[in-house]
Amino acid sequence: MPDMNPDCTITACSSAEAVAVAPYLLGFHPHHSLVVLGLVGHAVDFAVRYDLPSRVTDFTEPAEVIARQGADRVILIGYGPPGLVTPMVLEVGRALRAADVTMADVLRVADGRWWSYLGGPAGGTPLAPGLAAQAVYQGMVALPDRMALVAKVSPVEGRQRAEMREATGRARARATDLAADDLQAGRGGQWMRHAGRAAVREAERAARAGRALSPDEIAWLGVLLVKSVVLDYAIDRSGPEEWRIRLWNEVVRKVQPEHAPAPACLLAYAAWQGGDGSLARVAVDRALMEEPAHRIAGMLDRLLAAGIRSHSVVRFTPPGRSEQLRGGEVRRKERRGATRREPRAPRGANGGGQKRRPTRRRSL
Repeated sequence: MPDMNPDCTITACSSAEAVAVAPYLLGFHPHHSLVVLGLVGHAVDFAVRYDLPSRVTDFTEPAEVIARQGADRVILIGYGPPGLVTPMVLEVGRALRAADVTMADVLRVADGRWWSYLGGPAGGTPLAPGLAAQAVYQGMVALPDRMALVAKVSPVEGRQRAEMREATGRARARATDLAADDLQAGRGGQWMRHAGRAAVREAERAARAGRALSPDEIAWLGVLLVKSVVLDYAIDRSGPEEWRIRLWNEVVRKVQPEHAPAPACLLAYAAWQGGDGSLARVAVDRALMEEPAHRIAGMLDRLLAAGIRSHSVVRFTPPGRSEQLRGGEVRRKERRGATRREPRAPRGANGGGQKRRPTRRRSL
C-alpha cells in the first residue's frame, strides 16, 4: 500500500479531483482495477490498487487492512465496464462498511469519464485535468499502464546485456581470486564483508554525485550482494532519497537475472520508505520471480500486503553476528560472575578456625 511522499502533498476536495489525481498517486493509469484513496481532511493519505477480478471475490481481509490505516474516509474507484465494476464494488462496499470504514463516494471510470454510484449525470462527467496538472507540476508521473511500471524494473537487453555478461564474468573471477587469497591468509571469509561494504559505499557516493556506474561496478555489486551479510549492510544504510531509488533501479535492470533479487529488494525498500508503494510492489515481484524463496523479498512482500508503513518498522534486518557475539559475551560474563565462588577465608591464628562457607555473588 503506497503512502504519500510527505514532501508532495495532494489534496482532493471533490470526487472529480480524486479521479484526476489517482493515476499520479499510483504512478500509472489503472485499467480493470479497484482503487481506494484514503483521505485525512482533504489530503490524500494513501492510495491502494487491486486487480479487478473477473468474478466477485471476498474483500474482507483487504478491507481490514484499509481500516488499519486510520483514514477519516475513503473514495472507492472502479476502472472498467459496469458489468465488471458494479458487482465487485458492491462487495467492496459491504466489506468496508463491516470494517467501519466511511466511504465518501463510490465511482466508476471508463473512456475518459466518471460516474458516481451515489448519484450524478447518467452520461457521466468528463475527467477534469486541473488537479492532474498540479500533480505534474509537483514532479509526479503517471505511466500509461502498470506494464509500463513493470518495464522500469525489467532487465536490459541487446548490447547492454552483452556488456553485463562480460563484466559479470570478470567480477566472478575477481571474487574467486579474493576468496582464495582470503583462505590462504586464514581470515575465514572476511573478504566478502569488507569488499561488499566498500562496493556499497562507493556506489552510494557515485549515485549522490550523479555519476552512472560502469558495467564492472554494477557486476561487482551484483556478485557481492548475493551474500546476506552484504545485502543486510546495504539495507541498514537505506533511506527514501531519490538518488538511492535511481541507483538500485539501474543496478536491478543491468545485473544478470540471477543476481537481481538483492538489488530489487534494495529498490523496493527505498521506494517503500519514500512512499512509492507501486514501485516497491513491482520491485518485490521482480525479486520473487527470480528467487521465490528470497528471505528479504518475502519479508517485504508481507509488509506491503499487510499495508504496514515504513515508519512503523524500527529495524528491518536482524542484528549482525558481531552484535550477537558482543551480547553473548556479556551474558556469558554475567553467568560466570553469578556462579563464581568467593575464596576461602584464612584460618585463625591458632589454626582451629572453621572453614567459611562459599557464597554466591550477585550479578547486577
